[in-house]
Amino acid sequence: MTRTPPAPAGSRAPASRAPASRAPASRAWTVAARPVDDPLSAVLLREYLVDVAHRYYQHHERRDATPEEIERAFAEMGSDDLAPPHGVFLLAHHDGEPAGCAGLRLLDDRTAELKRVFVRPAQRGQGGGAALLAAVETAAGELGAGRIALDTRLDLVEARALYARHGYREVAPFTQGRRYAEVWMAKELG
Repeated sequence: MTRTPPAPAGSRAPASRAPASRAPASRAWTVAARPVDDPLSAVLLREYLVDVAHRYYQHHERRDATPEEIERAFAEMGSDDLAPPHGVFLLAHHDGEPAGCAGLRLLDDRTAELKRVFVRPAQRGQGGGAALLAAVETAAGELGAGRIALDTRLDLVEARALYARHGYREVAPFTQGRRYAEVWMAKELG
């Protein structure tokens, strides 16, 4: 009787073997609307701001944002428009733990603007961004929007890649005077 040697590490299993079963990453994620002024929403919004502020200052000045810069930006950020009837704030949970957020607000009768997309670093790469974007698209449809638009920064390469993977394409600027807007993207819903 001839024995087949084990396959080298990293090689594919023979076609006759079924791959190991594993649940899709999105099963562990739940996303639901939550009031933007809820204490848990505020925690995630602050974490979002700290993350993007540190990245901005690291990219432009090779330093972290100071506590004063964080507090000033948090006070100026304003998210009241991410609430009904013309907006929504979504909180994502991963395996029951708060892990991310996204906001949406109507710009006009047809277009909703995506804001404050964030997944905690420990949960990144596990499908949270995709879960949030799917929920955002559903919420945009419920608000009557047929298009989602966003602005972002050049240094947020992972976010831009996520948006591109989910059908967002670069468009002409639709906002003016926003200090941090460097790239504009949109997706037709449909």
